[in-house]
Amino acid sequence: MDSARGGAPKSSREFRASAAARLDIDRKAGDITIKQRLEGGRMTDRSWYIAIDGRQAGPYPEDQFLEFIADGQVDRNALVWSEGMPAWQRAGYVPGLFPPAQPPGPTAGPGFDGAPSRGLAAQPSAAAVPFHGAMESGNHFEAEFSALPFFGRALLYAIGMALIVTAPWAAAGFYRWVVARIRVPGRPNLAFEGKAGDIWLVIVLIALPGLGAIFSLFLTVRVIRWIVSNISSDGRRLPLTFNGGAGGYIGWVLLTALSLITIIGWAWVAAAMMRWLCRNIAGSTRSIAFTGSGWQILWRTWVFGLVAVLIIPIPWIMRWYYRWYVSQIAVG
Repeated sequence: MDSARGGAPKSSREFRASAAARLDIDRKAGDITIKQRLEGGRMTDRSWYIAIDGRQAGPYPEDQFLEFIADGQVDRNALVWSEGMPAWQRAGYVPGLFPPAQPPGPTAGPGFDGAPSRGLAAQPSAAAVPFHGAMESGNHFEAEFSALPFFGRALLYAIGMALIVTAPWAAAGFYRWVVARIRVPGRPNLAFEGKAGDIWLVIVLIALPGLGAIFSLFLTVRVIRWIVSNISSDGRRLPLTFNGGAGGYIGWVLLTALSLITIIGWAWVAAAMMRWLCRNIAGSTRSIAFTGSGWQILWRTWVFGLVAVLIIPIPWIMRWYYRWYVSQIAVG
């Protein structure tokens, strides 16, 4: 953000003088204003996050953040967040940043409930903005998969499931590896805390050949619930649950299978199924939705299939394909 403005950094004296000149803020009871902070020299070690052009930037040390305000780079309508705040807020609503005034729009925060994510700025909970507005702000998941490690983990998972006895450990290890590499706005350091022994019998039954497709699908819902309920952020387990029923899940899978006869219609069914899965994740103050379309799924799947025929590019095309799927999940 500094580099965008150019020029040499201001000295401490020049910065304080310009800040005092540009921000003529009266002392208000119970507020620590910018003028008081700068002229009084009372800086804290808080870090701040800023929403910029629909993306999240930070963390910035408080002295740098206050300089952004003094220079006019952050105005009272900017969405900001710092530790201890329950949600993203307009900077003008945060006590002490600006003189009391009513900036347009209510508190807004595009993301999961919680603190900032690693590598991205954060999205704490609460905030009343329409979900589509949050999606436009770029609040999508990201997957930091490297091609060869991702392919290797997927291969180990497949082998572990095929061996049946090792299926619970293969599944738990794969989910742990994948979840740790997914970045969610407002949820730093995601982790999967499920253990192989939690539902080992369910996973072994799914891995058994000839068990029956419908029964396997019924058990798969148990696995989905187990995965969702064992996700943590910064070492704290999230209160997430999957509320979709086995009947609904089986219905979507059967509908997808039937739609294969249309050659292309299955992709739109797959997109609708993803939306159903995301819609049934509960426990967060934020909505979760799948924003990909049937057409996007269709052409990407065709490309995936064509490239995979060449064998060698499989790790890279797998990474490209599944990273896109993850990036189409948004919180709002």
